[in-house]
Amino acid sequence: MSLYAIGDFHLSFTVNKPMDVFDKRWKNHVVKIEKYWKRKVTENDTVVITGDHSWGRDLAECQADLDFIMALPGRKILLRGNHDMFWDAKKTENLNEMFRGKLEFLQNNFYTYEDYALVGTKGYCYEGKDSYEHFLKIRERELGRLRCSFEGAKAAGYEKFIMFLHYPPTSIGEMESPFTLMAQEFGAEKVIYSHCHGEKRYDDSFKGYVDGIEYKLVSGDYLNFKPELVLR
Repeated sequence: MSLYAIGDFHLSFTVNKPMDVFDKRWKNHVVKIEKYWKRKVTENDTVVITGDHSWGRDLAECQADLDFIMALPGRKILLRGNHDMFWDAKKTENLNEMFRGKLEFLQNNFYTYEDYALVGTKGYCYEGKDSYEHFLKIRERELGRLRCSFEGAKAAGYEKFIMFLHYPPTSIGEMESPFTLMAQEFGAEKVIYSHCHGEKRYDDSFKGYVDGIEYKLVSGDYLNFKPELVLR
């Protein structure tokens, strides 16, 4: 059994949203996703997909995209991304019930892999697209969801944590953030995130070891759509 992670599929089987207009790495990216996934991931493995699963605006428009994910081998745990319009933050339990046995949705809860708790939330970083006051409000909400995830796992007796975010854990130029501090507080071994597309964005946040925590960027285009091994 192995644990993998990858993010930002940006699937669009139902809506017209080609990704190759953004960068050549996105050419035939759905073919790449399926090919590399099936080369690496077995039915006994777990993959955390760190958000931006579909361009669909609601569950009906996303169904074909989610069907594609469900058909891939292994256990799939989905994190909410900023483009996942089908995922109402208040309806995570409904999604988990609807897709029981097929997909698992990570928000305000946790999942397990061997003796690890897999915790996470969408997160948020400042990109200059909204007011700083609005950024702080959204970040505080996401920090509350992350703490709920950590504390639920800790109350269940877990002492080893891997933390997942969609957004990078720091805004550009930050040497720490409330997200990295929470990872330190609970002793997370790894922080896995995505969202950063294109070579100009790949160094927006930490990669490698910082204060004893390993940070991994798993944006689909950064990985050339090959799932990244997290634990073996």
